[in-house]
Amino acid sequence: MELTRRDVLGALSAAGVGSVSGCSDLLEDGAAGESPTEDDPITDHDVETLVALAEVVYPSGVTEIESFVREYSVVRVREDPTYARGVGETVARLDDYVAEWHDDAYADLSASARADVLEQMAVDTADPDPDGVAGERIRYYLVNELLYAFYASPTGAGLLGLENPPGHPGGTTSYREGPHE
Repeated sequence: MELTRRDVLGALSAAGVGSVSGCSDLLEDGAAGESPTEDDPITDHDVETLVALAEVVYPSGVTEIESFVREYSVVRVREDPTYARGVGETVARLDDYVAEWHDDAYADLSASARADVLEQMAVDTADPDPDGVAGERIRYYLVNELLYAFYASPTGAGLLGLENPPGHPGGTTSYREGPHE
């Protein structure tokens, strides 16, 4: 299952970033920089780390993860500088933790080692908290954001059977019938 530009636009729209018509304009200059600036609050390393995380937390049959995460994350983070600082600080905390055990950055680990790190930090059971300990911050700023983007996209929603939930455009039957269980 391939993530497309349509998925990026859908996820950005669901996150309240611009409008559907304005989102495609936002994607045109979606490159990150090497160091955070006022215009580019997310670095290339931050995005590489988000891509590495997505490769672990997204379902295994999903393709085009890197372009999806790059386009979504850069635009999403640019919209909120405070959130961008939280992402950058959380990536640094994750890398500090990984450096103690593996002498490397999180993005440079193998997929299985990345999954092991998340398990060791109990990220899967951590309560998302922007001011919490490392696992809670990773859950809040990185994992939950990536999962929200994926499942807010048409491809991710389709995995859950929510491609066109009741109340959304799609013909008269979509609002007259409830979800099929």
